[in-house]
Amino acid sequence: MKIAFLPFLSPLLLLPSLAAQSTSFHNAPASAKAVKNPYSGKPQAIPAGKQVYGNTCIKCHGSAGEGVGETPPLASGPAQQASDGEVFWYITRGDAANGMPSWAALPKQERWKVVAYVKSLGVSQGSSTKSGAAASVASTTASSAPPPKPPFTDYRSEKPGTDHHITVRDLPAPFASGSATAPPKIVARPENAWPVAPPEFKVDLFASGLTNPRLMRRAPNGDIFLAETSAGNIKILRGITKDGKPEQIQLFASGLNIPFGIAFYPPGDNPQWIYVANMDSVVRFPYHNGDLTRRGSPEHLLDLPSGGHHRSRDVQFSPDGKKMYVSVGSEQNVDDTPAETNRADILELNPDGSGLRVFASGIRNPVGIAFNPTTGELWCSTNERDGLGDDLVPDYITHVQEGGFYGWPWWYMGGHPDPRMEGKHPELKDKVITPDVILQPHNASLQMTFYEDKQFPAEYQGDIFAAEHGSWNRSPRAGYEVVRVPLHQTGHATGEYEDFLTGFVVDQNSVWGRPVGVATASDGSLLVSDDGSGSIWRISYKGK
Repeated sequence: MKIAFLPFLSPLLLLPSLAAQSTSFHNAPASAKAVKNPYSGKPQAIPAGKQVYGNTCIKCHGSAGEGVGETPPLASGPAQQASDGEVFWYITRGDAANGMPSWAALPKQERWKVVAYVKSLGVSQGSSTKSGAAASVASTTASSAPPPKPPFTDYRSEKPGTDHHITVRDLPAPFASGSATAPPKIVARPENAWPVAPPEFKVDLFASGLTNPRLMRRAPNGDIFLAETSAGNIKILRGITKDGKPEQIQLFASGLNIPFGIAFYPPGDNPQWIYVANMDSVVRFPYHNGDLTRRGSPEHLLDLPSGGHHRSRDVQFSPDGKKMYVSVGSEQNVDDTPAETNRADILELNPDGSGLRVFASGIRNPVGIAFNPTTGELWCSTNERDGLGDDLVPDYITHVQEGGFYGWPWWYMGGHPDPRMEGKHPELKDKVITPDVILQPHNASLQMTFYEDKQFPAEYQGDIFAAEHGSWNRSPRAGYEVVRVPLHQTGHATGEYEDFLTGFVVDQNSVWGRPVGVATASDGSLLVSDDGSGSIWRISYKGK
């Protein structure tokens, strides 16, 4: 059975992300780099370009180039580092595999004006924290709007230690409210802003100046491997100084195609390979503990469904090393066409990439996967569908049953029908599995990890930490935090979760940080990657 997904705006109508795949910008030829923008230095071109951008690009890239959903930002990263000519070349040519259509039909002058506007976004984002303060003042009215009806919440009630428990009985009817398009404006971190953890924990800035830092995984020797997704890089952060910074940051591999998932094989203390899940493939590099750079070119193991708005693929191995698991999100928001084959699934394969089968289906976008060290079960962190209202459908974290069906696109959570797929597959209603932990709707739950170290108090042992990237399509903004799911030293969830790390939201319109990845450092502290500020934060226990 196959299911599909896609944000409710087709990427063929929008301008998707500009992600670096090689040393040049999307393999742009040298001749493109040398082409000059005829509107460079002409301020009057910027508002004209903004108007074209608003008609063609804003739904994917956001009102200020901050990126929507999994679409990387234009206001920072490779799009700003590329020349005007390279960006113009890419807009004109497109890249269907990355979900980027060709905009050659736009008049040439309009394409150049869009380039001028995109480049102006980098200048405005680089301004001081005044932008954050201004945004805070500008949205006072929006921030004082009535809060959502419990148990649903928004950023104003997210505080470390606050418990939440949502059940299927709490779900509203479809279309009980409108469906917003409200991507956040990413601003510089205000001077007085800092992530907030429970009082017995300390939060430090571990690393900064990173390009789109996303998933992190710890190697057996303690090195932290980081995917800089839009840049196509894997970096290593080694050690912790007495000041709480990495002793060394090293580029391990580059030229990858939207890398996200990272895994070491075989499991245990002496891996021989490092696997990387790109948007369109799984590759591996020979690896020995302590390697700081890749050993040769990547070995291609298998192709994955490419494009669409869900492009993050995670990869993990069963504890016995016999099977590899790869998560692939749907192409569309709600769809069941053949394009959704092997999407909205967790796939199972042999470690060499052979023997593909669907392990579990109907999981719209299982961004993060991990094995529970207590039970040996596979778990996932999932982004559910859009377009049914502010409070539908909630994201979730759950253990994944072999052969399990989780509803997408025809059903959701306990056999609720999606009215947009009315009458389809009634035989599946009673097979829909209700997830273990229901999160706030549209939280955008990304990487998850099980805490297995000793620095945190004993009651944290075996619990889940998950990064909530934050909503772009909910009128009361939610997410932008790290949550803790208590497993009660049993390996099993009972439905509740709590806020653990908050403080990334300026106001209803603006945020300065967006958590993506979670991993534990060799000393047992928790690391959180933040692609809003290009940083990694370190949370350590200081005692009560």
